[in-house]
Amino acid sequence: MPTSFTVVPVKDNTRGAKEGNEEDDVDDNNVLKEEDEETTGDGVPKENSPFINNTDNDKGNSYDGTNMALFEEEMDSNPMVSSLLNKLANYTNLTQGAQEHEEADEDEGSKKKAVKSPQMGTFMGVYLPCLQNILGVILFLRLTWIVGTAGILESLAIVCLCCSCTMLTAISMSAIATNGVVPAGGSYYMISRSLGPEFGGAVGLCFYLGTTFAGSMYILGTIEILLTYIVPKAAIFVADRKEDELNALLNNMRVYGTCCLALMSVVVFVGVKYVNKLALVFLACVILSILAIYAGVIKTIFEPPDFPVCMLGNRTLQNLNFDKCLKTDFIDNMTVTTKLWMLFCDGPELNATCNEYFDNNNVTMIQGIPGLTSGVISENMWSVYGPLGMMVENKELSSLGGSDSAQDIYMPYVINDITTFFTLLVGIYFPSVTGIMAGSNRSGDLRDAQKSIPIGTILAIATTSFIYVTCVVLFGASIEGVLLRDKFGDSVKGNLVIGTLSWPSPWVIVIGSFFSCCGAGLQSLTGAPRLLQAIARDGIVPFLQVFGHGKANGEPTWALLLTGGICEIGILIASLDAVAPILSMFFLMCYLFVNLACAVQTLLRTPNWRPRFKYYHWALSFLGMSLCLALMFICSWYYAIFAMAIAGCIYKYIEYRGAEKEWGDGIRGLSLNAARYALIRLEEAPPHTKNWRPQVLVLLNVDSDQGVKHPRLLSLTTQLKAGKGLTIVGNVLEGTYLTKDAEAKRADQNIKSSMSAEKTKGFCHVVVSSNLRDGMSHLIQSAGLGGMKHNTVLMAWPGTWRQSNDPQSWKNFIETVRESTAAHHALLVAKNVDSFPTNQDRLGEGTIDVWWVVHDGGMLMLLPFLLRQHKVWRKCKMRIFTVAQMDDNSIQMKKDLQMFLYHLRLDAEVEVVEMHDNDISAFTYEKTLMMEQRTQMLKQMQLSRTEREREIQSITDESRNSIRRKNPGAAESDSLSRQSSTVEDNQEDEAQLIHDRNTASHATINDKAETGPDRVHMTWTKDKMFAERNRNRECNANVAVRDLFNMKPEWESLNQSNVRRMHTAVKLNGVVVNKSQGAHLVLLNMPGPPRNRGGDENYMEFLEVLLEGLNRVLLVRGGGREVITIYS
Repeated sequence: MPTSFTVVPVKDNTRGAKEGNEEDDVDDNNVLKEEDEETTGDGVPKENSPFINNTDNDKGNSYDGTNMALFEEEMDSNPMVSSLLNKLANYTNLTQGAQEHEEADEDEGSKKKAVKSPQMGTFMGVYLPCLQNILGVILFLRLTWIVGTAGILESLAIVCLCCSCTMLTAISMSAIATNGVVPAGGSYYMISRSLGPEFGGAVGLCFYLGTTFAGSMYILGTIEILLTYIVPKAAIFVADRKEDELNALLNNMRVYGTCCLALMSVVVFVGVKYVNKLALVFLACVILSILAIYAGVIKTIFEPPDFPVCMLGNRTLQNLNFDKCLKTDFIDNMTVTTKLWMLFCDGPELNATCNEYFDNNNVTMIQGIPGLTSGVISENMWSVYGPLGMMVENKELSSLGGSDSAQDIYMPYVINDITTFFTLLVGIYFPSVTGIMAGSNRSGDLRDAQKSIPIGTILAIATTSFIYVTCVVLFGASIEGVLLRDKFGDSVKGNLVIGTLSWPSPWVIVIGSFFSCCGAGLQSLTGAPRLLQAIARDGIVPFLQVFGHGKANGEPTWALLLTGGICEIGILIASLDAVAPILSMFFLMCYLFVNLACAVQTLLRTPNWRPRFKYYHWALSFLGMSLCLALMFICSWYYAIFAMAIAGCIYKYIEYRGAEKEWGDGIRGLSLNAARYALIRLEEAPPHTKNWRPQVLVLLNVDSDQGVKHPRLLSLTTQLKAGKGLTIVGNVLEGTYLTKDAEAKRADQNIKSSMSAEKTKGFCHVVVSSNLRDGMSHLIQSAGLGGMKHNTVLMAWPGTWRQSNDPQSWKNFIETVRESTAAHHALLVAKNVDSFPTNQDRLGEGTIDVWWVVHDGGMLMLLPFLLRQHKVWRKCKMRIFTVAQMDDNSIQMKKDLQMFLYHLRLDAEVEVVEMHDNDISAFTYEKTLMMEQRTQMLKQMQLSRTEREREIQSITDESRNSIRRKNPGAAESDSLSRQSSTVEDNQEDEAQLIHDRNTASHATINDKAETGPDRVHMTWTKDKMFAERNRNRECNANVAVRDLFNMKPEWESLNQSNVRRMHTAVKLNGVVVNKSQGAHLVLLNMPGPPRNRGGDENYMEFLEVLLEGLNRVLLVRGGGREVITIYS
């Protein structure tokens, strides 16, 4: 039976859409839209995307249908497909331009115009802008000189190398640009979203610096054309001597360049729209100039232009101050000297003293542009590099050298103004192939960006590469070599060399190149501030946030000021040849990371990597990246290192101080893959003892407001780890996850904040469980992943376990001890943890005392060493105490322990404390009686907390009074004990803990006969030991016990195992307090809990007595494996 569906219309919130459009209109002309920092219910920032439902705007859209009633409860978070498609249809990635002042005034109070959909196609939107940005100043001012210096073959190598680099980069860029919508922002947006904010910020700023220095280069090119070829007489600084000409030129460039920069900055500040409208005019100038060059080359086949070059011997002369290329002229039947004679001789007379080279060589004239069919191509095939001051010579002509050629460079010859070599020419030429990002920068204005960007960019690169290759060949085939190497056209009366080839007039190239450079400079000063503004508004570089602000209409005023200041640095350098390699570095670094981004995304095969442009491969991207890196060091190795250092510093700064951004970048995916690989490798085998380090699970408690109770536990973790190894901070909340979800997230955030404050690097793991014991057990069993699992558990001592209403507080603690031992984890319990030092404290001279009672795998030795690596404990010395029984040789023990520490490479003082069997004191019996009576009483009586404490206190007072009456010595001992004990009634750390079963090794120690610190003996011999033991048994056994039981008959009923354990705790506590009460930290073996769970509360009492009178104590239980070794 067919089912009838009713189509439910989805109401569109037109008012909200209109308001959104109005906000878009007011939005400034930033290059990159700011990320929308909306958050979803889980606290994760929500990306501003048409694919994610904006629930805030849809709350008014109630759903009344019945066909989809099954999904109506989730409709606010999971919209219907029709609603999603409606939003997608209305989505636009158009970035609105900045309004001018007059436009803003006109729009005030009026309704904003609707956003026009982008209409630009491939040709107007991508191809022509790329063409305009690629072709420019280097083509007109330096390409002929590069061809003449490097020769046709090496020039073709330079062009092919650079064009291959940009073509490979364009392929990678096309893949990235077609992998989803790319808002305006070009390479910065693509790299930052592909490689993360650190790489994006670093490369974005490099791209900004490259664009800014490109503005300097274009302005210097403009001034060079103006002062050299248009109005040479406008020069302010004029050189009287030839050797001063270079400095005069540079000073003129600085003065006029600064004025030009100021003028262009004002134009950009006042009227950006005029710059954009003039872009087509500037593009027309470029195209007409190139057509004039090709027309001139064709014309040379039939009628070469007349541009003679005057040669003296084989040297090229500057044809600026003479009109005839003759030494003497015949006028009115008289031989007279020419102006050329006056340049080389000390007078106009025929018998005047002249330069020796001038006397020895004849003056000849050669045609500067012999034509395409002249065969000059064979002469220009090879390179002619030379040092600074080398004369431009034609090796085909004869020459007789003078006696002092070093002084000839000050004569009117054409000479090299810089030292030339292949790598320098690569750096100078590379800026002529930059500008491939122009199309992607305009992606917001394109009708179909994913189609237009790849086609337009690759076609533009192919076109410009063809132009450059043909120009190299045509220049080499049409122009004489000496004229090609004449950088400023001094040999052809100061004409632009490329202009001499053009048709119909050299002025076509001069004027066209002048306006081309002006336009390129204006566009650099327009684009660079907006790129900086986009980076600043992303918030990834905190100190740049001021540059995100601008005028009311969005103009980046502060960014324009900074751009002008950096641009002035390039102008003060004044030499176009020196500025070009600088911007080459920054552009190459930008292109390098575009290729890296494509390669990483392709190799990771992330599900979101689905470019529409299919003609890419990771090998091509890797080749492009390698080519960029090679070109950086080919151009200038020291500039390359400097640029990489700048990028590295920015990267580390963003990593250290930058805002957290989650853009789904490829570096995160790369980290995940690397982590997966490393975890799989770690899983193969357990770590060797030499690689063992404490991977700590910190069991942290929170209060009722989910605030961290003991932040000093995190401080101790930081000091113990010094930033190395794994740290997992775990917490358990009691309840169900569905009801405690919000509290768990709040606790997670609070713990992470405390970890950040305490500089604890690690992970937070909050578990919600039906009871605390199970939650702790789950943490101990499942925290970590693969080989990165914890091997050590750190917790705080439950200081208020006696006063707690809930007996589970101390039961959980004991169960955790059992769980840790069962899992073969080491256990660290910090007593009085709130008194431990913070990370800002610096402990002075003091000791860390280790009481090594039983061997635990070396944890007691390793922990002080790790602590002393941190600056808090660095000045502390390590002392190791060990206890000798009656049958031990204490002197030999000390020697052996010192040798053991020597092999372990640990510096520590060693002391052996000798203890022997003695009678159990009345105080010990009384403490045991109090303990058992308290335990029995709490089992039988259900009292309130106040009544329970009052009853316990009365029993305690009564017991102490009886001890004072019958045993004054014991009473005195009790008094001393009470003075040395620490009061912990105000502590509120009920550590919720779990169980443990592997305590065999520790139980055997606890069952031995206990000793005390009353007397310290010298080394026992075996005979002496047996004699003393037998004498004690015969004389004291019956009398002492009978006397004690006569003092208080109820002692006879005491559990003798508890009495022995209490005896151990009392005597060992006395020794430790006597030796280590002033230590900064005491590390002590932690006895294992009893096998019989009925004695758990007695176990807590034993530990309390053992730790009485000590301030900072760290109880340590080994994990059942050796953690320290003497071997290398």
